[in-house]
Amino acid sequence: MPKNKGKGGKNRRRGKNENESEKRELVFKEDGQEYAQVIKMLGNGRLEAMCFDGVRRLCHIRGKLRKKVWINTSDIILIGLRDYQDNKADVILKYNADEARSLKAYGELPEHAKINETDTFARYISSSLKIALHNWDLDVQLLSKTSFGMCMTC
Repeated sequence: MPKNKGKGGKNRRRGKNENESEKRELVFKEDGQEYAQVIKMLGNGRLEAMCFDGVRRLCHIRGKLRKKVWINTSDIILIGLRDYQDNKADVILKYNADEARSLKAYGELPEHAKINETDTFARYISSSLKIALHNWDLDVQLLSKTSFGMCMTC
């Protein structure tokens, strides 16, 4: 049998991701780049983003970011535009919430850009409110039908 010289399996290669607290220099857009906000994650390294120039684009997450930087809906990203396909782009960088606030303060992002807010909670509240109002309306209609001829104002 061969001599055991190894240090273990694949798990030893994994290390802690300790660069979270490390501040990096703020990267601004250049020619051929645009800021965007993620609308929907499509899977397979692709996402749909609404660019701040008003165009909705299908974006591809490049290999450097894949499985290292996790992108979610409503994140602010920097994308590289393609010369030959206007409706497709490549994700270059993901901004964290502090960097996105700084970009907004510098005037790079428009005022209507929502940073670090997810729409799903608002959608849930509005749908619950619609259901509650509908149920209340049905209860009022039921009470008015079963009043047994009594006057409601008396």
